[in-house]
Amino acid sequence: MGFNCGIIGLPNVGKSTIYNALTAAGAAVANYPFCTIEPNVGTVTVPDDRLDSIARIVKPRKCTPTVMEFVDIAGLVKGASKGEGLGNKFLGHIRDVDAIVHVVRCFDDPNVSHVHGIVDPAGDIATVVTELILADLETVERRRQKAERQAKVGDKSMFRELEALVVMEEVLARGVSARTVPQDDIMPELRRDLNLLTDKKVLYVANVSEDMLRGSGRVDCIAAVETAAEAEGSAMVVLCGDLEAEIVLLPPDEQQVFLEDLGLRESGLLNLIRTGYELLSLITFYTTVGTELRAWTLKAGTTALKAAGKIHSDMERGFIRAEVLSYDDFSASGGIVEARDRGLVRIEGRDYEITDGDIVHFRFNV
Repeated sequence: MGFNCGIIGLPNVGKSTIYNALTAAGAAVANYPFCTIEPNVGTVTVPDDRLDSIARIVKPRKCTPTVMEFVDIAGLVKGASKGEGLGNKFLGHIRDVDAIVHVVRCFDDPNVSHVHGIVDPAGDIATVVTELILADLETVERRRQKAERQAKVGDKSMFRELEALVVMEEVLARGVSARTVPQDDIMPELRRDLNLLTDKKVLYVANVSEDMLRGSGRVDCIAAVETAAEAEGSAMVVLCGDLEAEIVLLPPDEQQVFLEDLGLRESGLLNLIRTGYELLSLITFYTTVGTELRAWTLKAGTTALKAAGKIHSDMERGFIRAEVLSYDDFSASGGIVEARDRGLVRIEGRDYEITDGDIVHFRFNV
């Protein structure tokens, strides 16, 4: 699968409740900080109407959807970059994920304590972001000092890296996230090596009460999260973690009725999964081999050669060509055989970039 989102936030904001609803994994939930110590990991099926449509026509014996991985990471506290709370252990868990789902508490509940004693979304976001920036600043400073030493002993290759590190350090020192630094300003290989926390894409989740979901209560809290997300070009979804935890326990047919009673088209969790998928610039392609129909996840821009390798290394090594049919052509034709008869199946080479919705058959020889 290879793509995951880490769920972070202050303690007692509802991270584990949302994680449980997403994965039905039963992670511990309690009214005290650091209830989650070791990260819980669960996979979630990505909703895909196209896969269902293809399956109705192809009628495979086995149908495998694509999934995303969600990691429930312990709550962060002020001073984490200096070792407070779970400190570096917490920050290390964030480094291992592809994107961040930042849960922000927007609900009032006297039975669930707030680590700062007051519900303040803007302040909570600032606390978390500041700790991530401080940790990144320390990472860049260490790398910059190393580059300076190497440059002094005549390693000319370090000069360009040093210039880039100075740019990044200046940005972080101003309290600004690394993701705001243009891609052209930092060499791609250096950016990958640094693996900065604030260089990861972020999806904000405003965790609200049921009343707020219906349009009453402290809607100013939602606006605060929205403002923070817009300021840094991040995505945002609104959901009620407690309500979502109830919905997942219902039979599928009752879930839709429940949502309609709330005036909702779909659950907040489905929106979260879909938005997370889009956040990572992921696409889906499909294969039908024998009796199995399968969806695969790729980064947008992946070539046919690399897509073949995702399925099996032998396919990449012995790649000959890719036979490609778009989902729209498949749907309009009523099947793969019919589309082939109409001449809609294209022959593509190794450099072809897989498009979202492609149905692909790889020809290879090893």
